[in-house]
Amino acid sequence: MELIQENPQLAAYLAEGEAVDHGHPSIRREVERLGVEAPDAYIYARAAYEFVRDAVPHSQDSGDLRVTWRASDVLALRTGICHAKAHLAAALLRAAGIPTALCYQRLTLGDGPAEGCAVHGLIAVWLDGAWRHQDVRGNKPGVDARFSLGGERLAWIPRKEFSELDYPVLYGEPCAAVLDALKAAPDRPTLWKSLPDAL
Repeated sequence: MELIQENPQLAAYLAEGEAVDHGHPSIRREVERLGVEAPDAYIYARAAYEFVRDAVPHSQDSGDLRVTWRASDVLALRTGICHAKAHLAAALLRAAGIPTALCYQRLTLGDGPAEGCAVHGLIAVWLDGAWRHQDVRGNKPGVDARFSLGGERLAWIPRKEFSELDYPVLYGEPCAAVLDALKAAPDRPTLWKSLPDAL
């Protein structure tokens, strides 16, 4: 699938924003910590990816009812759903000079469309002159996402027979409908009812 930059300027994928607040002191400290043993961009990107995937539990898996959306809050509270974790990953990568886009998939909630759909959040990194999807959602039984510049190793591969799909657009800022739902939800059960099921 060809990925399409929403903004033709690569600098847009290094920008700081309300959700990807990589100028925050806590984000800067984490970048320094991760960068100590990372001699190049690839090693740093993999370290940042693995930190967000493994050290920040997905709130559904951990049972945490809190809703986070700003990267610095995701880092401080160590919890978030896929979208929030993508914001943190983007912040850590952009702060280190690695262009990072926010990306989305449309997935079914169970074993087929009858159970409904949800928009899933992930990222794409610009390394070696190409964009590559990465999914920091967090692994669990049946999910084995890995950092990869070869074939994609995502949490889920969209199933065409269920009308699941990868959205090809690379966003510099979070999709407004997703961010608005995150910001408005007082808890995760409420969030599940308000997140968009398609973009």
